[in-house]
This record gives sequence, structure tokens and C-alpha cells, in this order.
Amino acid sequence: MSTGAIIAIIVLVVLVAAAAVFFLMPRMRSQRLRRRFGPEYDRVVSTNGDRKAAEKELADRERRHSQLELHPLPQEKHERYRAEWTRIQERFVDAPVEAVGEADRLVNVVVTDLGYPAEGYDRQLADLSVEHAGAVDHYRTAHDVRTRSDASTDDLRKAMISYRKVLDDLLDHKPGKAVQRA
Repeated sequence: MSTGAIIAIIVLVVLVAAAAVFFLMPRMRSQRLRRRFGPEYDRVVSTNGDRKAAEKELADRERRHSQLELHPLPQEKHERYRAEWTRIQERFVDAPVEAVGEADRLVNVVVTDLGYPAEGYDRQLADLSVEHAGAVDHYRTAHDVRTRSDASTDDLRKAMISYRKVLDDLLDHKPGKAVQRA
């Protein structure tokens, strides 16, 4: 085989490999983001109406999250938050609206104590979605019930269950390990 033919084959192989990488990279990125963010991926795509813009937003979340100084809670705080949660649950029987408000406050305290910024609800959801994708839906559901003035006792009960799932996820999670619970 001539040198020219060998060079042509090498160039062809390189071009085919480059084309494969060019076409497969976006798909691999989409699959990685879908695995990492779970149901939050679908929600962001649906909200944006554009998969590419949604994936950019999710990648931006990852980038911002990587700059946070997250840390696990000391055991004594972990135990204190569990005890406070038990007290809040007991209070639900006599004062469901107030208990849901206290549950929301406790989740916010834990989020801040873990090292997440306290820059508002939407920012919190975005930051939490990187390592707590499964809990974000529960947080959103519970928060929405808490902000409604017409929430029934059953709605408030469901909000408490959702807040408990968020709190469990936050307290059981180790920073840097993405966990997705439904």
C-alpha cells in the first residue's frame, strides 16, 4: 500500500472519529445531566421549552455548586435537628399551619448550616438540585402548600411528609455524593 493511501486512511479514520465525538458528546452530556438531576432535569427542560438552554442552566448550577463550601453537620447538630423535627411533628396535631411553617424554617436552617447560601427560595432550589435532586420536588411541593392560604389539613399533612423527606435527605447526605431519592 502506498504512503498516500495510508495517509488517506488515517485522515478518514480521524474524521470519522471526530464526527462521532461531535455527534455523541451532546447526547452523553444530556444523559449525564438526566442521571444527576433526575426529575429536575425534565422539569427544567419543560420550563425552558428548549433542551439546550435547560442543559446550560443545569451545567451552570453544577458550576456554581462546585464553588460552594459545603460541609457535613456535626453529630450534635444532627441530633438536635432530629429532636426539633420530632417536636414539630408532635405540634402538627394541635397547630398544623404553624407546624408546617416551623418545618419550612427548620429545613432552611439546615440548608444554611450545610453551607448553602440563603439567597432566596429559587436560588436554594437550584443549588440543592445538584446533590439533592430527589428532595427538590418534595421541597417545592411542601413550600407551595405552605404559601397557600386555602390549604386543607390533608394538604398540610402531605407538606409535612414532604418536609420530612427533604430533612431526611439533607441530614443523611454526605457532601460530594449525589443522591437521588424520590
